Amino acid sequence: MKNRISFFLMGCFFAVTVFSQPVDSEVEDNVIFEKYTTFIEPFRSKPKELILEKTAGFFLDKPYVAGTLDKNDTERLVINLREFDCVTFVETVIALANTAASDDLSFGNFASNLKQIRYRDGVIDGYDSRLHYISDWADNNVKKKILSAISRQLGGVIETKSIDFMTSHRSAYNALKTDDAMLERIRNIEDEINARKGFYYLPKEKITSKAAEIPHMAMIAFTTSVKGLDTTHTGFAYKKNGKLTFIHASSAKNKVVIDEKTLSDYCKVQKSCTGIMVMPLL
Repeated sequence: MKNRISFFLMGCFFAVTVFSQPVDSEVEDNVIFEKYTTFIEPFRSKPKELILEKTAGFFLDKPYVAGTLDKNDTERLVINLREFDCVTFVETVIALANTAASDDLSFGNFASNLKQIRYRDGVIDGYDSRLHYISDWADNNVKKKILSAISRQLGGVIETKSIDFMTSHRSAYNALKTDDAMLERIRNIEDEINARKGFYYLPKEKITSKAAEIPHMAMIAFTTSVKGLDTTHTGFAYKKNGKLTFIHASSAKNKVVIDEKTLSDYCKVQKSCTGIMVMPLL
């Protein structure tokens, strides 16, 4: 609590007034943000692709830590620039890049952009307002014109399986273990997802032939054959010296890395991986 109070005193009052829920962060996150603003300043007028690349690269070697959004009893905006899982890395990089590309490079604007990305229609209203399923996350962020979906145009196919992993594995989620009402709200969200009749993805055997058409720094999500689940991992497509790989918060390497494998080879060795969703930032 002492750190959190100090953090707010260090210039985040705007963020507090923007949200009905308090921001959950630490003093160090404000320090890292200030370092980021200095780092990104020379690139702010450059194309969004380069701002994304520089922003993602700023966090190379930051540790991988899972579950950072689920430590509070009530849902609140968690800002953590010290450590990431694969989704919080993607969300943070996009929010920071959008902030850097705007006229307002402030912590408050970054917090607002992060909230807009992470929550359904940008509104925090309980655990179920967070966009847990990546296909749902993608659909909502395309509607908000933060991303575009190009998997279909790349020659992708549609996945129509039923999405119900969270309610089928409620014991894996602290917020669902004993809360029947919340379980039902998540079930309703799954029903809404399934009512869309599927989502498009590029099969992994097509990645090599389509590599030239996958934009550098497009957000990617790895689709899966796991029953009831849409994706298992996220990152950004990364092109260097003619090689298509990706930058991500890796649980295997325990840090943010530019992967050694090509995107195609990575998918090939992941038995449950069926392909990728491809979503460039607008």
